[in-house]
Amino acid sequence: MSENLVRVERYGGIAVVVLSRPEKRNAMTPAMLEQVLMAIPPADEIEGLVLAGDGPVFCGGFDLKMCHERPGTLEALLRGLARVIAELDGRDHPVVVAAQGAAIAGGAALLGGADVAVGDRAGQYGYPVVRLGLSPAVSAPYLRLLVGDGHARERLLDPSTVSGEEARRIGLIHELCDIPEDCGPRALRVCKMLAGKPRHAFAATKRLLRELGGAGRAARAGLEASLATADTDECRAALAALFGAARA
Repeated sequence: MSENLVRVERYGGIAVVVLSRPEKRNAMTPAMLEQVLMAIPPADEIEGLVLAGDGPVFCGGFDLKMCHERPGTLEALLRGLARVIAELDGRDHPVVVAAQGAAIAGGAALLGGADVAVGDRAGQYGYPVVRLGLSPAVSAPYLRLLVGDGHARERLLDPSTVSGEEARRIGLIHELCDIPEDCGPRALRVCKMLAGKPRHAFAATKRLLRELGGAGRAARAGLEASLATADTDECRAALAALFGAARA
């Protein structure tokens, strides 16, 4: 039986999909991303969706140890991540992410599928994967809509993270909590508030925003750019160095 890496909570019409691998900072595996897609209820069965993570950190990104030990994992993760972001972005109902503690690399990419991202002041956010020989381009079509082209370029090329305060300033995070423990409750309140808007008008507005933004049309190019860097000699060497292993 496969490990349960995701659970679903219901609060009236709001579904909360929770990444549940706290001992690993909710690091993504291909199985986790598949379970996220399976756990998200059909759009006509809910009024809103919150994506959250167990423990002190929302998501620390990909499980890099698995990527190092199992060739092909990076490709599977990138494809799964792209599917999850597209699913979140394509929803006509409210989608909110509770990103307490940290949203790193693939975890930060998930913010691009949300209408509202909630973080905390001391949290860390960003895409520090270029130093691993991996392109974060899969995030680019959605990130540029969140923060604008200039900030998107900076965050994609700079292998560092920013604080919750800075993430809020540039638009990567929309709602900022003083402590991480408040992110989940705040995200649920925001989702309920948005779900209280007239449903058809809200959905029509989201459809127009998607059309104007064009992230969906660019998503394939972003994914292909990231896939071109996965499992290359450069990437394998960086992962080997990260885990103190000699190259074969």
